[in-house]
Amino acid sequence: MDVSSYGEERMEPVRSTEAACQYLSKLYQLFGNWNLVLASYNAGPGNVARAIRRSGGETDYWKIRKYLPRETANYVPAFMAALYVFNYADEHNFKPYRPKEFLFETDTVHVKDLLKFEQIAKVTGVDQDILEFLNPEYKLDIIPFVEDKEYYLRLPIRESGVFVANEDEIYNYTGRQLDNQSLPRYYMMKDKIYYRVKRGDYLGRIAARYGVSISKIKRWNRLRGSNIRIGQRLVIYPKEPVPVASTRRQPRKKTNRTASHTSSKDKVYIVQTGDTLWGISKKLGDISVNQIKKWNDISGKHLKPGMRLKVSGS
Repeated sequence: MDVSSYGEERMEPVRSTEAACQYLSKLYQLFGNWNLVLASYNAGPGNVARAIRRSGGETDYWKIRKYLPRETANYVPAFMAALYVFNYADEHNFKPYRPKEFLFETDTVHVKDLLKFEQIAKVTGVDQDILEFLNPEYKLDIIPFVEDKEYYLRLPIRESGVFVANEDEIYNYTGRQLDNQSLPRYYMMKDKIYYRVKRGDYLGRIAARYGVSISKIKRWNRLRGSNIRIGQRLVIYPKEPVPVASTRRQPRKKTNRTASHTSSKDKVYIVQTGDTLWGISKKLGDISVNQIKKWNDISGKHLKPGMRLKVSGS
């Protein structure tokens, strides 16, 4: 499921529930035991399979628990405790928090351009708090526009009819409101990278570079201490974004395709030791890896220190 600077599909109740159910079903086909399924959901089936092998082939969760990562060893008992509270809340006089609004009749509309919740609320009359409650996947209260991607807005069923009946007017109104506003850039969040440890690296530096915590790097790589060695490969799920697209529908402009030589107006970047295409695009901020490859006729990912890269289009 896509995660970007504007939204996180894992927060959308329907799609995330469907994806979780499909994943749990596949895990059950693999292990045939719900405790092992829960452990796999938390740590991944590979970790559970390794724990089974290390235990001599045991398939009882409680017998392989000591071979699982600490977080997973605690996850299944915590899940059982939550399930117990859910089933026996009345016996323990447990009163769960209930939302102020109950909106069972809703509908979704396909959004064709960038919209802000603020403008949607003004046009439809739906409180912005309700929009946020019904559309938790949009982190910035903005529905972006990205070519070849589809976005939807969930509204109370009556207001969804109002939206569809006045769709063109809504886009025109919000477009005028946005003309003089600066918007955050749209980024896709990179799912997973493999980082090769270099001389002078330590966990704190690597964690700061990718916007994650040291404890998470340790957990992802099953590190017991903070020592790492040169050449070691680390799995990292970075929070730092990768720019991919604009958030506003823009009129197409004619481009004059010329030879790929560097003109006097082009900017040049000198490759440093340890540089990567992704790292360079992150440093410069407003270009993508694909643009760097295109401007410099690069097909692979390997760079050499001292290489001159064209980093702007003339």
